[in-house]
Amino acid sequence: MSSSTGTTGTSTVITDIAMLVTNDPSLGSGSPRPSTFGSGGGSPLGVIRDAAVVIEGDRVVWTGESSKAPATDNRVDAGGRAVLPGFVDSHSHLVFAGDRTEEFNARMSGRGYTAGGIRTTVAATRAATDGELEANLTRFLSEALRQGTTTLETKSGYGLTVADEARALRLAAAHTDEVTYLGAHIVSPDFADDPAAYVALVTGEMLDACAPHARWIDVFCEKGAFDGDQARAILTAGKAKGLHPRIHANQLSYGPGVQLAVELDAASADHCTHLTDADVDALASGDTVATLLPGAEFSTRAKWPDARRLLDAGVTLALSTDCNPGSSFTSSVPFCIALAVRDMGMTPDEAVWSATAGGAAALRRTDVGRVAPGAYADLTFLDAPSHVHLAYRPGVPLVSQVWRRGVRVV
Repeated sequence: MSSSTGTTGTSTVITDIAMLVTNDPSLGSGSPRPSTFGSGGGSPLGVIRDAAVVIEGDRVVWTGESSKAPATDNRVDAGGRAVLPGFVDSHSHLVFAGDRTEEFNARMSGRGYTAGGIRTTVAATRAATDGELEANLTRFLSEALRQGTTTLETKSGYGLTVADEARALRLAAAHTDEVTYLGAHIVSPDFADDPAAYVALVTGEMLDACAPHARWIDVFCEKGAFDGDQARAILTAGKAKGLHPRIHANQLSYGPGVQLAVELDAASADHCTHLTDADVDALASGDTVATLLPGAEFSTRAKWPDARRLLDAGVTLALSTDCNPGSSFTSSVPFCIALAVRDMGMTPDEAVWSATAGGAAALRRTDVGRVAPGAYADLTFLDAPSHVHLAYRPGVPLVSQVWRRGVRVV
C-alpha cells in the first residue's frame, strides 16, 4: 500500500465533509464509551456534520465544523461527501498461488466446506516463484486499497514447510506491518501420519525461521486442523518468541478456541460462529476482540455469526474480509459491512465501527481506525452523504478517494 500523489506543503484542510465519522465520541455526537453501542441507540462513531479535517504530515491534528477550521497551506473540498477512517482489515490470507474455482462451484452445487481444501492451495503455493507470490499479494493489496482499506493484516499458512512459511512472511512484511505466522493452518500433508511431529516443527525450527518476519502467531483450532492442546502449545511457543497470539476459533463447530484465546490474552478470536454462553461470557470479560468474517459464511453457505448476541453481551467486535482463495475470496470491506447489517443483526453504525475501530482493536492499534488528533491520516471518501450508504447501497462502488498517511492514494 504505497503512497503515490498528494498535496504539497506542511498542512492540509479537507472541508465540506457532509458527515465525518471520527470514532471518537468526544469529538462529535455519540455515546461516552468509545467501544459501546448502548441499547438506547447510543453510538461511538463521534459523527461531525458539515465537518473538516486538518492534516499535518501523516497525522490528523484537528477535526471539527468546517466553519471553524484553522488556516492551512492547502485546501481540499470533499464536495459534500461522507468521510470515515480507512478500513482496518485485521484478517486475510493473501500470500498464495492457484485457484479454487472448481471447489467453490461444487460447494454452491451442494458439497459442504471442510478445512481439507487448503491442501490444494498449499501445493500451488509451494510450486510458485517468489515473483508470482509477490505479484499476487500486491494485486490484492491494491484491490483492497481501492475499496478503502488502509491497514491490512495478512498471514502465511499455505507453505507449511520451513522455507515456504518463511518466504511467505518475508514477502508479506515488505508490504504491510501486520504480518501473522500461521504455520498451524492445517497439519502439513508431509506429516499426515504424525501430527505431533508437525506441531514440534511449527513450534521449533519453523518458528525460529518465521518469528523475525512476523508480529503475530495464529492457529486454526478446529476439527480437521488442531485441537485445543495443540493450539495452546503453538500459541505459547509463539509468545515465548515475542509473537502475540490470534486464533481461528469456533468456525465450523463448537470447540475450545474462544476460551483458549481469552486465557492466552489473544488479540482476537476470529470467526466465532459456534459459541456457548460460556464463550460469550469469556469474550465479554476479557480483552480479546471477536473478529467476524461474513465473507466466509457467504461463500460456504454456513450459519451466520450472531453479532447481536455478542454486542448485547458487551463484546468488542471487528469485521474483516478473511480474503483467501478457498472460503472467502473477497477483499471488499464494504461488501462485508453490507452482509453484517443484512444477515448478522448489526446496525450500520455498528458495522462501520467494527470495520474501522474494531479492526484496530483486533490489532491492538490506536493510531488507525479513527479520525482524531494523533491518528494516522487514513481516510475513505464515499460518493454518498452518509456512511449508512455502505449497507443501504450494497455492491455499489461508493469509495471515491482514499488517503493513506496524509497522502491521496486513490
